Amino acid sequence: MDTPKKSLLLLVTGALVASLSGCATLSSAQTSQNNSSALNAQSSMAQLRAKSTASSLNNVAVQLYTSDSQCQTFIPTKVLVPSEQPVVATVGKILAAQDTADFSLSGYRVKVNPQGVATLDFRMAPNSQRQLVSLSSCEQFSLFGSIRKTLTSNPQWQIKEVRFTDRGEQIAL
Repeated sequence: MDTPKKSLLLLVTGALVASLSGCATLSSAQTSQNNSSALNAQSSMAQLRAKSTASSLNNVAVQLYTSDSQCQTFIPTKVLVPSEQPVVATVGKILAAQDTADFSLSGYRVKVNPQGVATLDFRMAPNSQRQLVSLSSCEQFSLFGSIRKTLTSNPQWQIKEVRFTDRGEQIAL
């Protein structure tokens, strides 16, 4: 074989070997990374379970009221919420049930003053197609009524009245 062909053959063979060994190294690196991710996921799940078990010891039972399908009455359900901020957590459970594709909140604040007046300040998600004022009477009953009934019916919170605001502005119901 003449020298240029021999050189070309050696060059191609070298490139092929280098690329194959690079793939093997990449594959080994990916395997190592995947194993590491799996271990992290397992340890994260274990940590979550431990937190869940620990936090379940710090839960309190509250009566949660949700609307029936006809929007005529409230159905009581006993639920567990974290004892650190039970009012906020309870409101969060009610709001989670109200979140739909076209109506979405980005956040809320709950303040209870010493006179027993709770104020819920809502923040609409920027991508929400509907606003609080566009809710039907049934949706309003379900959202506002459930929150009001739940907060005023749990005597441990001593809440006598519930007010609703949207970014600080009173919501007329």
